[in-house]
Amino acid sequence: MAKILGILKNQALAVAMLLGVAAYRWISCLAFLTPYLIFAMLLLTFCKLSPRAVAVRPAHGWLLLIQLIGSMAVYALLMWYNPVVAQGAFICVLAPTATSAAVVTGLLGGNVGFLTSYLLLCNLGVAMLAPLFLPLAGSHADLLFTDSLFHIFCRVAPVLLCPLLSAWFIRYALPGVNARMQRLGNLSFYLWAIALTVVTAKTVGFLADEENPDYRTEIALALVSLGICAGQFLLGRRIGRHYGDPVSCGQGLGQKNTILAIWIAQAYLHPVSSVAPAAYVLWQNIINSYQLWKKRQRS
Repeated sequence: MAKILGILKNQALAVAMLLGVAAYRWISCLAFLTPYLIFAMLLLTFCKLSPRAVAVRPAHGWLLLIQLIGSMAVYALLMWYNPVVAQGAFICVLAPTATSAAVVTGLLGGNVGFLTSYLLLCNLGVAMLAPLFLPLAGSHADLLFTDSLFHIFCRVAPVLLCPLLSAWFIRYALPGVNARMQRLGNLSFYLWAIALTVVTAKTVGFLADEENPDYRTEIALALVSLGICAGQFLLGRRIGRHYGDPVSCGQGLGQKNTILAIWIAQAYLHPVSSVAPAAYVLWQNIINSYQLWKKRQRS
């Protein structure tokens, strides 16, 4: 039994996505759980992070600037080609760093402390500015800008900010609870697998129910996602070389919280645009696998 569980854990990405595709009719109805799963994953992650451990460095500023300004830049560049493709590219750049990036950074020999600090700063930055950027990218076009801004802030900011504030409250007010939550590290992995299954099912369900599917747009979204994924890893590593830490900067900019990105795309952009972050799941895992293989070869 333990051996079977070990195999499933190693193949969690494939198992979660295949299950979402195969049973999308039944699983897609659980889409309402996605923000709660994201909240729980972030809460368990932030419970391990002390506010005193956060050290802001110049490289953090460059990475965050690329995410925030770069997201609007790629949207503006691709709007002339296809607004849906532009939205997919936008969310692939804007999405915050994945919580698992710290683990991969450690395996690659990078600075886990640097990545952990950026994880907090990145989530704070996206939580505060995503509600401002999303209306500009075309979401809720039927609402006034101020109404759209308020609507999105009330939905997105709590998913990112509340886990952080809750984790810090638990750390200082309920240290016993915090200690028990830190021992639940594996639970975050299983929540991630469930969330990936649900958002995959939601994406497949929308594509399957399209009356006139535009396969050219969907292929373009996957290809643009590949270019952005590779570009962010390379640009992050280039910035990192200047500061003596290419691994941490590359993972901080390139490895994304794709679960959150897919949910935002499905909720606030054109639903088909979620194909881009869904494809990003595959691209970033291929890149991470290649990096880990190279690291083992050098060792």
